[in-house]
Amino acid sequence: MKQSERALRQEIIDRCREMNAKGINQGTSGNISARYGDRMLISPSAIPYEEMTPEVIASLPLDGDGDWEGPKKPSSEWRFHFALLRERPDAEAVVHAHPTYCTTLAMAQKGIPACHYMIAAFGGNDVRCAGYATFGTDALSKLAVEAMKDRTACLLANHGMIVIGESLSKAMWRAVELETIARQYYLSLQIDGLVVLSDAAIEETHAGFAGYGLQNDDGEAPAKSGVPK
Repeated sequence: MKQSERALRQEIIDRCREMNAKGINQGTSGNISARYGDRMLISPSAIPYEEMTPEVIASLPLDGDGDWEGPKKPSSEWRFHFALLRERPDAEAVVHAHPTYCTTLAMAQKGIPACHYMIAAFGGNDVRCAGYATFGTDALSKLAVEAMKDRTACLLANHGMIVIGESLSKAMWRAVELETIARQYYLSLQIDGLVVLSDAAIEETHAGFAGYGLQNDDGEAPAKSGVPK
């Protein structure tokens, strides 16, 4: 049964609170969006998550130019949420946050190589770091979309990270997994002899995911960006 709009609005709030509870975000710096039909629902700007109600979630038509509806304006980062949901039919939700290790790497403008086989959960053999642009701008949106090509995650230079998911739960799973790998990669850089896995090894992981209980609801194996349920 399709989730009601109100239930999806509430889930956005719940996931915002979950980001902070899991330590992958601080304050109201993160933001979350989800597709509902031909519209985007997104957390509002500068409102503490504990004070949010379903009514304050902003709504934007995905075939529009950014006109929004609601009592509160959408997150200042609505542009890359909007672009990703419009351009990526595989994306049903977008999570943006400033977790410590992802942001540390982003401040050094470093992507994450295939330091662990679970990098495959993000669609390829690395997680790219997008170039720097001022927050909330069209320039940042374009850089983010490019860095996310054939991927379900990216870092944003001197800023934070973005993930997309086939649902809000999968997007949140990827957000947590990305910060975990970022932490492990950062710590591994303190040890001489870090080994990066080959492209062939990551391709084997993609193949393994397809047979590891990752089938979609229709019984078909997911695309390379699949994530454990």
